[in-house]
Amino acid sequence: MPRFFTSESVTEGHPDKIADQISDALLDAMLEKDPYSRVACETFITTGMVLVAGEVTTNCYVDIPAVVRDAIRQTGYKHAKYGFDCNTCAVMTALDEQSGDIAMGVDRAWESKSGSEDAFAQIGAGDQGMMFGYACDDTPELMPLPISLAHRLSKKLAAVRKADPDSPLLPDGKSQVTVEYDENERPIRIDTVLISSQHREDVSLEELRPFIIEKVIKDELPAALLDENTRYLVNPTGRFVIGGPQGDTGLTGRKIIVDTYGGMARHGGGAFSGKDPTKVDRSASYMARYIAKNIVAAKLASRCEVQLAYAIGVAEPVSLRVDTFGTGSVSDTLLEEAVSKIFDARPAAIIHNFALRRPIYRQTAAYGHFGRTDLDLPWERTDKVEALLAALK
Repeated sequence: MPRFFTSESVTEGHPDKIADQISDALLDAMLEKDPYSRVACETFITTGMVLVAGEVTTNCYVDIPAVVRDAIRQTGYKHAKYGFDCNTCAVMTALDEQSGDIAMGVDRAWESKSGSEDAFAQIGAGDQGMMFGYACDDTPELMPLPISLAHRLSKKLAAVRKADPDSPLLPDGKSQVTVEYDENERPIRIDTVLISSQHREDVSLEELRPFIIEKVIKDELPAALLDENTRYLVNPTGRFVIGGPQGDTGLTGRKIIVDTYGGMARHGGGAFSGKDPTKVDRSASYMARYIAKNIVAAKLASRCEVQLAYAIGVAEPVSLRVDTFGTGSVSDTLLEEAVSKIFDARPAAIIHNFALRRPIYRQTAAYGHFGRTDLDLPWERTDKVEALLAALK
């Protein structure tokens, strides 16, 4: 009996992704001037309007409207004929300082109040919650194949649009890929490819469909995984002219499954964009991916999910769980013991070891935070393989 798994991605012109990119652009702008900025920035975008709200504590000045307009401009919405104009839209702000009740737990962790002088015990987690990281050997970047292919299609849609000023494609778009797996959970073929792309009004579906199949799908997906039974669905509604913020409102953090593993792994529910690294929703998720990826890279498992959980104001995670779904060469308990020795998952340690007080976040706000071979992201490195193997000897 065939088994299938489906994941989706969206382009940088999708309204939710525009919101994510604005939030992370503002975070980057503040970190560039004040690396210790505390930022929890949410963006809401709709026809002709952007609202930036949240809690920010920083010692610098940032021209928020200018950053917002530039972020939108880079997504492609710079003309009114596309339904949204970065130059003329209204930009409103509703920002306040971070709550002092939260700040005192982050500034001085529970461990430091108990007398610890360890430098990495001084900063507490910015909130409670659980975070998941995942890796598998489906792909060279150790990501699930469906989300990896979906991201490739979304990026290709944007690349084709940007390469030709007369392209029929406009900024908003979605991709979705269904992969068939065998009884051993190995991907064997692509069953269905779905592309929905905003397009110029003067382009018919009869023109658009072969263009996207040839220039986007077949040019990007591995031919070995495509066969005569692979289905191609292009703009199945028949028309997608009204898109972006004019077609749908956008909100920061509404694409958390796109941002992570396409639904292949569990998710703690916390979004990434617009949050500085003291927020463990972001930094601990990066650490969990780092741990899982190194375990799979060390060939200690073919699939691995890592859960970290935190209490607000406490540096040490309250729990660590490693699950290899029966694919591990050693027990999950032994892996948990090795991980506890090798990886320091306290927020201050994560921030230090990944150098997270830098303006590196806007580049992650579209096309996923993990498996990015086009970016040098510290949580994607596999530099703990030897340490893991040595610990398990």
